[in-house]
Amino acid sequence: MALFSIADLHLSFTTEKPMDIYGGWWINHTETIRNNWLQNIGENDTVLIPGDISWALRLEDAKEDLSWLDALPGKKIAVKGNHDLWWSSISKLSKLSLDINFIQNNFFQYEDYAICGTRGWICPGDKDFTIHDEKIYKREVNRLMLSLNAAKSEGFRKFIAMLHFPPTNENMDKSGFTELLEEYGVEALVYGHLHNKEGFNKGIKGEVNGIKYYLTSCDAIECNPMKLL
Repeated sequence: MALFSIADLHLSFTTEKPMDIYGGWWINHTETIRNNWLQNIGENDTVLIPGDISWALRLEDAKEDLSWLDALPGKKIAVKGNHDLWWSSISKLSKLSLDINFIQNNFFQYEDYAICGTRGWICPGDKDFTIHDEKIYKREVNRLMLSLNAAKSEGFRKFIAMLHFPPTNENMDKSGFTELLEEYGVEALVYGHLHNKEGFNKGIKGEVNGIKYYLTSCDAIECNPMKLL
């Protein structure tokens, strides 16, 4: 019952959004992901997916992408990414006949851990941070707290968290996200969103204040789901 993570699948089976144009690991990336997934992940394993699953704009258009993901082995737990515009209400998502669990102010269990999370947002101190971003940032910090509280109220004391965005600005300064992670004693956080070598260097990685941070965007891990813990 191993735990893995891969973010930024950027599937586009029904959308004209080919990733091959970016070169590198994005060339035929869905086939590479599938092959690596089948070689390493079994039905009893769990895969955390920190956002940007599909380029589709509507839930109806995302169903083929979600079905492709659903057909792969293992339990999947996902949070929304900034490009997941198809992501509808949690009630509509939960009605899909898929073995994919969607986090939105809730949590899911992996062994004796609670898997919590939210989309996240760019953090204060980022060069592009604006007043508009501050409102979204505060809302996302609150959603992470709601997810953690939901698990804590059910008696969980061990936590692993997911964000789509990195939990700090590019200077790795503390944020509302990192403060919550430390307050609740979260053991590990996985995130995505960052791409190419320059982007990879802007994300917090390794163990900081007792929390292990993992960047698992698809190209950062060469389309091969990362085994955690």
